[in-house]
Amino acid sequence: MTPAARRWVFLIAGAGLVAFYLWGLTGLPGFGAYPGPYGFIINQVAVGQTKATAVVSAINFEYRGFDTLGEEFILFVATAGVSTVLRHLRGERDRSALDEAMGRDAPATSDAVRVMALVFTGPVAIMGWYLAAHAQTSPSGGFQGGVVLATAFILIYLSGQFLVFKRVSPVAVTDAVEAAGAGGFACVGLSAMFLGLPYLTNDLGLGKTPGAIDSSGTIALISFFVGVEVAAAFVLIVGELLEQTLLVRKEAQ
Repeated sequence: MTPAARRWVFLIAGAGLVAFYLWGLTGLPGFGAYPGPYGFIINQVAVGQTKATAVVSAINFEYRGFDTLGEEFILFVATAGVSTVLRHLRGERDRSALDEAMGRDAPATSDAVRVMALVFTGPVAIMGWYLAAHAQTSPSGGFQGGVVLATAFILIYLSGQFLVFKRVSPVAVTDAVEAAGAGGFACVGLSAMFLGLPYLTNDLGLGKTPGAIDSSGTIALISFFVGVEVAAAFVLIVGELLEQTLLVRKEAQ
């Protein structure tokens, strides 16, 4: 097929895809319109059944917990794929302890960026932990908290400290932490089966006070494991991409 023919095939297919999306958008309800009834039912029963005041977290980690498990393992498999491909491209060869960010054809990190990145590293890490560990009490969760927690590690790199970034997130440890987070979620479901209950049944005590730290049973535990897995996954992906980019630049010199 000639380049002109491929171009026409792409344009025709793209036009059909755009038309399909526009057709779908015309059938959507108006903004703010909700026909129900499931949302209304969940709002009425979720707090009483789960003792979690964050209804979205109750849905993610309780009512549709099996779906959330699948979403987590999508990220897990994607991270494993990225790591496998990039490590294979590097030939799995060992590198020296030199900071491979040195000598790049890029301006040095300014003092303002370096200071602000280091100043915010601690607060961002605390915020990420809070979001991941308090999904049952506030509009947060493991996915949001994990991304914020990973940002704390990335801020170390943005401060111009690539070598420190590698030291605080070694690949072997990050791999293990990600696997532990994903496996922990799955094991929470298996613990219910050992008690003769359906998979992912909330078999921990719900507490007496809705919205309390010790309320919601497995919801808080699952959210924590998700946060650990998501944080490790993003740190691993960013680390692998940086490693590949800096190594390529070094070899190109």
